Amino acid sequence: MEATVATGFQIDPDLVAASDSLELFACTFAGTGHLPLDALADAGVTLTNASGVHGPNIAEQVLGYVLADVRNLRQGWTQNERGEWNHYQGGELAGSTATVVGMGPIGETIIDRFGAFDVETIGVRYTPEKGGNADDVIGFEETALLDAVARSDYLVLACPLTDITEGLIDEEVFLTLPTDAMVVNVARGPVVDTDALVAALRGNDIGSAALDVTDPEPLPADHPLWGLSNCLVTPHNAGHTPEYWERCTDILLDALDKTSLA
Repeated sequence: MEATVATGFQIDPDLVAASDSLELFACTFAGTGHLPLDALADAGVTLTNASGVHGPNIAEQVLGYVLADVRNLRQGWTQNERGEWNHYQGGELAGSTATVVGMGPIGETIIDRFGAFDVETIGVRYTPEKGGNADDVIGFEETALLDAVARSDYLVLACPLTDITEGLIDEEVFLTLPTDAMVVNVARGPVVDTDALVAALRGNDIGSAALDVTDPEPLPADHPLWGLSNCLVTPHNAGHTPEYWERCTDILLDALDKTSLA
């Protein structure tokens, strides 16, 4: 391998070790935990990621879920399929409260979009002292999180999967949420206790859920989540838009500029 720069979602550690020229690997994913980090470090290869590439598209998906829910568009689609002209009522997003767990580029973009709809926002991050663009910023302490959850109309998960966030949204959280609240997961499936989610949806402990990620994933065809009318499942495609690669290119060019390899 003679290239000084490589890009992609993965790279073979043997290829890294065999190269005498590779100086930069630009990962097209925001996360880098799946990469051969030791091999890259041993070879002195600079690693960059695509942090921020998913902000606009995933934020729009979240708003799509929420607006469809609050305006009761499921009822409209059902009636449309039946050719029925029956009036029904939808709600309003303005004046509601949304807690966004995770304040990386995706979470901050989601918070920004909510702000345009006059939604009060609570951001949850590991280091709340850093602040951010939410109206209120808290940490992952159980008391603070449950207090935020108790006053949230929407709970949006946009955090990485870590020891702290795995199973974070459990039975206690579902019982603390208002009974008409909506849970949106665009993070990773295991952030949510799936069995507790199914029970909450079936028991009307929460109003609805929208999941772009699940545990397990892919979601088996016979899984109970598919049969729940108050749950929308999409196939982990919130980040998939034609603009993705153009943004990746911009991030790569910026990385090249900063590392003086351009």
